[in-house]
Amino acid sequence: MFTFLLVVHAIIAALLVATILMQKSEGGGLTTGGSPSGLMSARGAANFLTRATAILAGMFVVMSIVLAVLAATRGGDTIDTSRVTVPAQTAPASGPAPVAQPTALPAAPADNSAVPLAK
Repeated sequence: MFTFLLVVHAIIAALLVATILMQKSEGGGLTTGGSPSGLMSARGAANFLTRATAILAGMFVVMSIVLAVLAATRGGDTIDTSRVTVPAQTAPASGPAPVAQPTALPAAPADNSAVPLAK
């Protein structure tokens, strides 16, 4: 059920974005620009895209709240740690642990015979 509602929520979000992007830019936004008959006129309020945006925004908010409540009340989805294996630690031997000795590097040639010549 949660996954189904999550998919429906994603579809609503995509439709909301598409509806917002299809609307004509009135200009002005939060500034004083734009036409005086913009959204407050009868024609602007009855616009299909404006109403669709409001409906989709309301559905988006309601679905967000429903999904948050469902996610908070779900008790079955916890992290399964039953398959985690922890490697057994061996007890140290009496005395310090052996230190790995570095391997010796081969000696460099005394002349430049190992250097390739540039062509």
